[in-house]
Amino acid sequence: MKKILLGTTALVSAAAAFSAPALASDPLAVTVSGTVVAGFYVADIDTPSGTSFEDTAVKLVARNIDIAAEGTLDNGMTVGALAKLQLGNDESVAISGGDATFNELYAYLEGGFGRFEIGGTDGAAFKMHYTSPWFVPGNGVDSPNIYNNNSVYTPGAPFLGQTIASRTSTFALMTEDANKVSYFTPRFAGFQLGLSFTPDTSAGLDPRANGFGFTATNNTFAQNVFEVALNYSGSFGGVDVGVDGFYVTGEAGANTGDPEEYGAGANLGYMGFTLGGAYYKSEDIANASQNSVAASTLGIEKEVWTVGLSYGTGPWTVGAAYIEGTTSFAGTSAELKNDMVQVGGGYNLGAGVDIGLDVQFINNDFSDFGGADIDSTSGGLVLAVSF
Repeated sequence: MKKILLGTTALVSAAAAFSAPALASDPLAVTVSGTVVAGFYVADIDTPSGTSFEDTAVKLVARNIDIAAEGTLDNGMTVGALAKLQLGNDESVAISGGDATFNELYAYLEGGFGRFEIGGTDGAAFKMHYTSPWFVPGNGVDSPNIYNNNSVYTPGAPFLGQTIASRTSTFALMTEDANKVSYFTPRFAGFQLGLSFTPDTSAGLDPRANGFGFTATNNTFAQNVFEVALNYSGSFGGVDVGVDGFYVTGEAGANTGDPEEYGAGANLGYMGFTLGGAYYKSEDIANASQNSVAASTLGIEKEVWTVGLSYGTGPWTVGAAYIEGTTSFAGTSAELKNDMVQVGGGYNLGAGVDIGLDVQFINNDFSDFGGADIDSTSGGLVLAVSF
């Protein structure tokens, strides 16, 4: 996942912008780009039964083709549209049959008044979020594209045999890429406000190459979801500062508990170093694989935090990061815990081509549910190509 921090440049009068003729002197310019991230891994992995095995795997992720159209109208406003095509994977549980799917398709209008987006894309809370840095090409601990561990478990009573999965993200994922309308203010004195409204999250959810992604409840989806985010971007004495906070809430239909998620993040950058971290908490949001009991029935709460440090110089980037998640249930002290340490780095070979080394140490603790810890240690070579 990539965070996008939105802002406008020149602050002009919105009234003046709309008073000018809204005709473009030239057709919109169309560009085609894309990204492919692939990794070859060797891993030592425990299974739910307590046994361990060594294995190799090829991970093919971030396989996107982006078709964008953008132009400037005679009144100075920028208008555009983006279609993001995600290519399928025969081994993906989220995309059957290896099909290609448009996981984002939206239009936007931007000027001195700010920026409007309408269509299927991530909301303001997602796009304005800061978190721990990614230093391996195409992969990081927060919302990882590559996660070398079996992170699901099926306990017995009182959970009715439902599948319980760990969360590895501080990003707001309640609406994912469902159709929505968003507005981002111009950036004033470093601050920017973002608002999004999603009428229904039952369609347009982001395909998940590794089984990650979250729905507001299980069996019924969130409706009328509002999200608000505020971030700051500035520099003090050579130190770059980025901070954000967000809140998301919706209606859960037939379920008793309305889903909520909120969080905050920060980045500090100085002389090639980036220190970043984030915190997230949700209530009554089930994992997409939890399909037997409503999240509100179990009183599910998820809490995640992450921190990381990276250093970049020339074509090199290296770093280390940590993420920890806890899932708890009302009426019981049982908790599902998971954590991941990642160390590694990347090297830019040239225009759009990066290679990297990714080492992961992952633990999932199912002991409160009568299961064993599931550990994984893995290392791999990653190749990322953007065009």
